[in-house]
Amino acid sequence: MIKVLVTGCCGFAGFNIIKSLSNCSNIFEFWGLDNLTRKGSEISVSSLLKLGVHIIRGDVRIQSDIDALPAVDWVIDCAANPSILAGLDDQTSSRQVMEHNLLGTINLLEYCKKYRAGIILLSTSRVYSASELAALPVKPSNNRFELKQSETAGVSSSGISEDFPTSAPLSLYGASKLASEQLILEYSYNFDFPAWINRCGVLAGAGQFGKADQGIFSYWIHSFKEKKSLKYIGFDGSGHQVRDALHPRDLVPLLSRQLMKPNWDAPKIINVGGGVENSISLKQLSDWCEKRFGPNEVISSSESRPMDAPWIVMDSTVAQNIWNWRVETKIDQILDEIANHAEENPSWLKMCN
Repeated sequence: MIKVLVTGCCGFAGFNIIKSLSNCSNIFEFWGLDNLTRKGSEISVSSLLKLGVHIIRGDVRIQSDIDALPAVDWVIDCAANPSILAGLDDQTSSRQVMEHNLLGTINLLEYCKKYRAGIILLSTSRVYSASELAALPVKPSNNRFELKQSETAGVSSSGISEDFPTSAPLSLYGASKLASEQLILEYSYNFDFPAWINRCGVLAGAGQFGKADQGIFSYWIHSFKEKKSLKYIGFDGSGHQVRDALHPRDLVPLLSRQLMKPNWDAPKIINVGGGVENSISLKQLSDWCEKRFGPNEVISSSESRPMDAPWIVMDSTVAQNIWNWRVETKIDQILDEIANHAEENPSWLKMCN
């Protein structure tokens, strides 16, 4: 048996990864760590227990909680404050962001050093320069922004690659994840344990805790279904900003190979996202929702929001070529899955906000 610790096990990514890995193989034994502080996270506990997961209530920021963990072979780190606005609004402090996303990584790395356990980090597209992303040349077309030819390194019609600049400013969230990546590479090299860093695009699917600054697809669809007023922020209130969507279960074939049959010559850092074919603008998402649920109020606002970008689509060519990885769940499937969940759970937004 391969013993795997998944941090943030009751969150959207952690829960789906455990569930999908359990369904595809019986070679894994799971321990799940979660502090259960996020509203709605307790919903996942009973399902994980039925899968045989050893759930431990603990916090990656607290060294004594990490010291109490049993030895495992691998850590999949899904624990984070994933909001791009974290520490920049009135909801969380900048210190909390760093403690969640960076101090937690340090504690886990000391744990991996102790047991020679490998680590896989679910990182983010937000390690790429916010100023460079904001400056990408785009043009409106069919209710969305399309990328024009750019001289910036690491961007093409296929999306943003691993060569895109990671220079500041990023956001406090992005900076904490980029620092975590660097520390993981240093610890892995100096203390000789394996490490993989998967930079994910926007994760989306049924059961995600929807908020405007994280879980945007879930937030938008549930809000549309519940007839809650929505707002296009920035970009002249057009709603043309584009993101790609990736279901976390699509990560499982990649994670399985990284855990069981690692290619040690592969790059340590790769992009994994939905790509151009799985991308959509907010305006296009509203049009989709209107066909499904009927009309809803969407306000156009010219106000701007820090760290926003007109177009973020991940280029996963390296993952495809090196790991034979492909997106399996198409954008319409993801949207249908969320919409079905919204119809079955009309109070979802209230439960997780």
